[in-house]
Amino acid sequence: MNRSRPVCALAGGLLCCLAAARGENAWLPSPATHSASGQFVVSVAPDPQPFLTRPDPGTNAEILRLEPSLLAVSAERFKAALWSQLGLPASGPWSGRIFLVVRPARSLEEPVRLVAQPFLQRWIYRVELPDVITRPRCARALGAVLLLELANRAAPVNGPSANPPAWLVEGFAGQVRAAAETRVLLGAPKKLVNGIPQTRLAENRRGLDPLAGVRTRLQTAAALTFEQLSWPTGAQLNGDDGGVYAASAQLFVHDLLLLDHGPSKVRALLVALPAHANWQSAFFEAFRGDFRSPLDVEKWWSLRVVAFAMLAPGPQWSPAASRDQLETALVVPVNIRSASNALPVYAEISLQAVLQDFDPARQSEILQTRLRDLELIQFRLSPPLAEISAGYRQALADFLDERKRNSRRPAPSPKTLVKQLDALDARRRAVEACISAAPQ
Repeated sequence: MNRSRPVCALAGGLLCCLAAARGENAWLPSPATHSASGQFVVSVAPDPQPFLTRPDPGTNAEILRLEPSLLAVSAERFKAALWSQLGLPASGPWSGRIFLVVRPARSLEEPVRLVAQPFLQRWIYRVELPDVITRPRCARALGAVLLLELANRAAPVNGPSANPPAWLVEGFAGQVRAAAETRVLLGAPKKLVNGIPQTRLAENRRGLDPLAGVRTRLQTAAALTFEQLSWPTGAQLNGDDGGVYAASAQLFVHDLLLLDHGPSKVRALLVALPAHANWQSAFFEAFRGDFRSPLDVEKWWSLRVVAFAMLAPGPQWSPAASRDQLETALVVPVNIRSASNALPVYAEISLQAVLQDFDPARQSEILQTRLRDLELIQFRLSPPLAEISAGYRQALADFLDERKRNSRRPAPSPKTLVKQLDALDARRRAVEACISAAPQ
């Protein structure tokens, strides 16, 4: 986890880069709308091709048509909700001015561009947004620039800008949208009623559960591990994974904030970002009282995800679906090279192969992850596969506990666990044969 990889996009085409220093007025098209606090300046870029087709949001409530005055209000509301999550006063001072430029959209997939640049003794920011955009992408854009502004407040302008991790931006975007007491993001009215623009909203917020959307998405897919959250794929950042990355990130941020002094530790993470080459170092500096290594984070996160899944496990899977889910939880994806200069080839190996071919530290890491996945699916497996899954869980847990108790001695031999896994595999194959033979 000490590796450092550049995050090219935070989500949905969000682009962070540094620009050459120049005057603030160069980013201020005329006319412009200023927000109540003065931090946000909203303008509209001219349409170079006004005769081309524009996207039609229709009646989709998740699509916004941005309008400067409403975007200025939305930005202030989003900031107040985000600062509340971080334990900061909504009317607190700010450092960097944020220029929001609305440009004509040609499709619903146009990128959002974020640029941070030094100006005198502070940083300023420019965010280009298509005027037709989905609510999640708009929330990610506002969350990204506000977290960046907070992180860069103490960063010297002759040094690098901060680079908040994708999971932090995604997680807070989801938290703000779900936990805010009033609607944060406002769009232009979609229709005229007696010549008056109107947008009808119908919301019932009684008994609000900020994790309701997370529960819905994670009922059909397992939450991602800390490793997966740390290095998302392009499809995950674009939301092409069914929202699993966004849901996992929101739950992760939600649970970090529940730690002792969680909001202040997240603020410490942001402040530490510019001084470190990668965000992992800043993370473990800020949360040194809770985690000492990535494995500590994975263990804590596994327990939190299992506890969350137990509250709302969802409907039980069919025997065939249970078979597939259990099989997925028991295999380990790896990249294999046939030669040192050959391209890696994706493959799946068994837990027995892990015990025979990997070093003890890597064994423990993989087995801990597999144990977590088995715990997540346990409550939805159909019998008797649920009973066999419990056997796998017990065998892995016993082995890991023994290894932990004997951490100062040579690692216990995995031969006993291999025999247990072989026996469980035989039982599982017998049950799977019955499932395959049964009429579907």
